[in-house]
Amino acid sequence: MKPNQSFNSSKKNQIEKMFDSISGKYDFLNRLITFGNDIKWRKKIFPIAKKNNPKKILDIATGTADVALELSKIEDSEITGIDISNKMLDLGRKKIKIRLLSNKISLECEDAENLPYSKNSFDLVTISFGVRNFQNLENGLKESNRVLKKNGVLIILETSVPKNFLINFIYILFIRLYIPFISSIFSKNVSAYSYLQKSAEKFLSGEKFISVLKKCGFKKINTYPQMLGATSIYTANK
Repeated sequence: MKPNQSFNSSKKNQIEKMFDSISGKYDFLNRLITFGNDIKWRKKIFPIAKKNNPKKILDIATGTADVALELSKIEDSEITGIDISNKMLDLGRKKIKIRLLSNKISLECEDAENLPYSKNSFDLVTISFGVRNFQNLENGLKESNRVLKKNGVLIILETSVPKNFLINFIYILFIRLYIPFISSIFSKNVSAYSYLQKSAEKFLSGEKFISVLKKCGFKKINTYPQMLGATSIYTANK
């Protein structure tokens, strides 16, 4: 992908190719860029999800299946993880096989904005660092709402922008300088991390994102800021 390539009508194809290209170093660079906090944030999804004892779970943008593996600890749960990057899914399948969880977690290459599942299929839908990559945010969220059962729960982990001016200033410096620096050393696809950096900075967060969730049919929305607001966990009900 060229550095100046635009993400427009072909965004899905470009996202797929981008994640395929960085799949091998994705987990390693995530740990490096977030100082290991991405693991902690994903683990925080588990106690929130467990409260409702979901049996059927859909993990959208599952990537290498870290959240799916975490949710597999929920007793009697059945997890379906989807992603548009086959190479990311292949890495996830290896993790699942090593942990002997193939009977509990299945991974499928599917589009979050055109889910192949019936209405009211899942008790829980989770999306970790994926919604900002949707080609059409509202379409993707409406699909999540459609496949959720009545009173089903949506949990989203996504980047956000700190409200405090000073913290926000430091955050912007961090993502504009540190992420490009690290990606230039460890990744062959610097433009991919340039996109991820820019999308993190521009994506809707806080009240603006909550408004979109309401528009897409969700209610009882709560926000749990992480790392002084640099990341947020959102929960909502159908």
